[in-house]
Amino acid sequence: MDNIDVMVLKALLDWRSNGQHALLATVVRTWGSSPRPVGSMMVLREDGRAIGSVSGGCIEDDLIARHTRSLNQNLGIADGAPQFVRYGVSADEAHRFGLPCGGTLELLLEFNPDATQLQQLVQLLEGGALVQRSVNCESGAVSLVVANEPDTLEFDGHTLVNHLGPGYRMLLIGAGALAEYLATMALFNGFTVTVCDPREEYMGSWSVAQVNKVTDMPDDAVTAFKPDARSCVVALTHDPKLDDLALLEALHSPAFYVGAIGSRRNNHARRDRMMEHFDETEESLAKLRGPIGLYIGSKTPAEIAVSVMAEILAVKNGVPLPQAMSVEAAKQEHDIAMNEASTACAIPEIVSPASAARPQ
Repeated sequence: MDNIDVMVLKALLDWRSNGQHALLATVVRTWGSSPRPVGSMMVLREDGRAIGSVSGGCIEDDLIARHTRSLNQNLGIADGAPQFVRYGVSADEAHRFGLPCGGTLELLLEFNPDATQLQQLVQLLEGGALVQRSVNCESGAVSLVVANEPDTLEFDGHTLVNHLGPGYRMLLIGAGALAEYLATMALFNGFTVTVCDPREEYMGSWSVAQVNKVTDMPDDAVTAFKPDARSCVVALTHDPKLDDLALLEALHSPAFYVGAIGSRRNNHARRDRMMEHFDETEESLAKLRGPIGLYIGSKTPAEIAVSVMAEILAVKNGVPLPQAMSVEAAKQEHDIAMNEASTACAIPEIVSPASAARPQ
């Protein structure tokens, strides 16, 4: 499954290559609450078909109506220089378009983008490049530059500068049932997924499509994967021979998330092994997550996958997670509560008055 930005741009490229009118809408500014963040994109074809999203749906409906009406009436606004559209200025308009209270957003509409330039952009993104796309909002001229570091969207009213790609990637160590659920969720969230397992009995039964399969030893697979700042590495085998070396490789990479499944005892034992045999320290292991996931009382592979995916997305999106939500902290709190309950429910010893009076 493609990253949503790539999917939107590929649709636009296909339409423009076939000579169809189309526009690209990008959220360039927001005030207050907004349904979609700055940089969100949608494309709209001349017949009203839309891909992508800039809101919860009502704004898309209005854009479709505006665009198709202008084409049908030859008003001349479905071509030429980019235009700005602002939604949610008044409370009535915010209510009409389903925006949160106080929410306002501004869109840049680019009409009939050049197909040749779109093809260059899509090829760069599919090749894993980070691309800076700049738009002159007066002339509509577009420039593409391969960038080194991702940055936030910049818009000064005259020029739009947006960084696109590379897509987020996930490397799973272990091809069991949990990995299949987690891979499916990652695909739906726009990750490119690779699963590594040298064990034929596991890899032979893998059933999730659109996943790259690797049978190398996991540490070699991590090296070949070349984790970057948009990559995560998740070890799921419960086998130290497979998990440990892969995690060590990942920990010394720019990956934004590195973690392993396992009990609290096993995760503490893993850290001890790494410090004893591989000269790691508490500081160098600070990035290692485990037991992974948010505590939701999960028991089944599907529930555990939900827990793990939620934690990965929170880290990806820069959301601070309270310690109480970690599996380890929550289980420790649960253990304390159970011990207190057990003590409170203990049957008291029955002592006769005579024995109570006898000196000890």
